[in-house]
Amino acid sequence: MPPPITNTDMNRSFKLVFLAFQILLILTSIPASSQPTPDEINFVRQGVRRFLFDETHTIPLASLNPNEIIGMSAMYPTTHHMEAHAQVRVYHGKLQITADTETETSIWFGGFNPFATYTLDLASCEGEGAIGFEFSDAEKTERFVIAIDYQEKYITDVHQTIMRGNEVISHESIATATQSSKLAAEGKLILQMLGSGLTVYSQNSGLPLPIAQSDFSQRMDLRKKQYLHTFQSNLFAQIKQGSVQVNKATSALSSGMGLADIRTITYEDGTPMLDQGRIWYTMTIRGRALPHHVQGVFSMDPAVFDLRFEGVILFDRQDEILRNEVASHIFYDRNDKMWRGITTGFSAYADPNEQKQLLAVQSVKDPRFGFSVMQALPFGIVGDIEDPHILYDAEAEKWRILTCENNDGYKAILLESSTWNKGYQRIAGPVTHNSTGTSIQRIGGKRYCFSGSQERKIFIYSYPQLHEVGTLKMDLPPWDENSGTRVWPNVVELPDGYPFRYVALMMDRFNYPGLEGPNWTYGALYLYHGYDEP
Repeated sequence: MPPPITNTDMNRSFKLVFLAFQILLILTSIPASSQPTPDEINFVRQGVRRFLFDETHTIPLASLNPNEIIGMSAMYPTTHHMEAHAQVRVYHGKLQITADTETETSIWFGGFNPFATYTLDLASCEGEGAIGFEFSDAEKTERFVIAIDYQEKYITDVHQTIMRGNEVISHESIATATQSSKLAAEGKLILQMLGSGLTVYSQNSGLPLPIAQSDFSQRMDLRKKQYLHTFQSNLFAQIKQGSVQVNKATSALSSGMGLADIRTITYEDGTPMLDQGRIWYTMTIRGRALPHHVQGVFSMDPAVFDLRFEGVILFDRQDEILRNEVASHIFYDRNDKMWRGITTGFSAYADPNEQKQLLAVQSVKDPRFGFSVMQALPFGIVGDIEDPHILYDAEAEKWRILTCENNDGYKAILLESSTWNKGYQRIAGPVTHNSTGTSIQRIGGKRYCFSGSQERKIFIYSYPQLHEVGTLKMDLPPWDENSGTRVWPNVVELPDGYPFRYVALMMDRFNYPGLEGPNWTYGALYLYHGYDEP
């Protein structure tokens, strides 16, 4: 039989109920703290940079520096191609090549990379001849030569020569209209190799000036692995009479003259990778047109503007060609301990028999550093589709890709699958507005979809429905009345410990001056910090 309930017990119970009621009243009287939506964030521009073959943004491959040479014959072997031999020597800290009759000389200085930038720092050119680069195997059974012709200290032409054995496959001028102006044969000659094409620049003072360009993959496809494995780089001189003095010759992976398609590297759930106190990005290193771009990797401390060029990624479809696909989203899958991602198969533009499509890529090696190759496979998304962003939605137990498809202009769509690299079906979109640089990011614990547009706006959409939410607020957007506006928004919410809550890194769409024909050579990089409305 239970003990009887006393007045003391009843009083204690009443007090506890009353206290609980008071606490409930206090809690309900406190206004709920609401997380901001992305259209409530104010982005303020912090800085802007455009890197133009910047030496601080290069990854060195090889060099010929006359001040380092002891034992020229072993360090930099010389091949003479004609009966008469030029005199090759180091003189007053410069490499000097001299001849009083016609000669042709190759001086080895490194291996070969079809996506590297080759720079020749010329002190002077006297007389008449040509100076440039030769890429060939050790036996000279195949040769690819870019030669800048000069006479009386001025550049007169630029020639491209392709040879197999003694057969000349092609010998042609590749000089552009810019070269018609009188340019001194001194300063830097910059050869930007782009896999299936190239561009040559001359830089004496001011901006590098494009003086030649070529597309050559139908005659010799230097993207084939055999050339990476067997070709070597040579300083090439064809002197009729006079002398050339060289300060230095180098090859390096370079950030080029424009950067675009900026995408945050993430984990599999879409969380931005903040490793070593830095945000990691993929960016397209611009060449000239499609398919001449290269996938670069960069990092940045989000509290400052200390962008660092970290590496280049190529893609292998198991067909003996290293492909320069771009507009990639790379993520680290913590469950399978694999680096994975989706890229856009722009390399198809180098071969009329190929189709543009999205590719699933992966590697065990961390592809953020140096020179990397990721395995790539088609997965059924064929057509004019680009700018993919992939993540695993644990709540839906699905992989999802936000991308843009050409439906009377590029427009955002959302795809879904149970497997990261196959079986995708559309579940939302296309949106009404033109879209580019599609991405998914968490703001206040909730996912949103972002895209640039042709409408001088960055649009924000709900996830996963793609309903329009609003537009991004920026005090100084990365465009003006004279430029395109289809930029890539990169909104990242930062953890505690930073003086601001959000960071965004975007590019503009100003093409590089002086190039001929279609080109996509933008842009400069714009840094924004974001804060919530008070």
